[in-house]
Amino acid sequence: MDIFTISLWGITGTAFFISLIKNKQKTFNSMKMAKGMMKNMIGEIIGILFLIGLVLTFIPPEVIKNILGESNQFISTMISAFVGSITLLPAFVAFPMVGSFVDAGASIVPAVAFLTTLTMVGVVTFPLEKQEFGLKFAMTRNILSFVFAFIIALMIGVIM
Repeated sequence: MDIFTISLWGITGTAFFISLIKNKQKTFNSMKMAKGMMKNMIGEIIGILFLIGLVLTFIPPEVIKNILGESNQFISTMISAFVGSITLLPAFVAFPMVGSFVDAGASIVPAVAFLTTLTMVGVVTFPLEKQEFGLKFAMTRNILSFVFAFIIALMIGVIM
């Protein structure tokens, strides 16, 4: 384990013991609530693992590496950004999926472009956004989100 993980475990353990000392009953009640929430989420977590496995089954790691890792960085980033813009996935599914793509050999810039456009740009939800907020707002928000998502991806590429 790295120092960051060990630090988080230490802080969590310390906070837990302080909570126990301060009010044992509230601590145990919150643990029961957390257990119930975990029971409700376990199906979604299994679904996420299943979906990631399904995607990686149909898209072999070699294809991911060739398209998102070894090809022209700019073109693969643009393709990833456009695919992310039209894809509708919850963020809690997207983050592990993008991690799997990077593990399979995708470059970080296209992966970040996919992730940021997926969470920031809403082509699929555009009609609803247009209806609720108006055409000008919806267009401006989506265009600026796409541009900034692309800039974020490039900045992460420079940092990494």
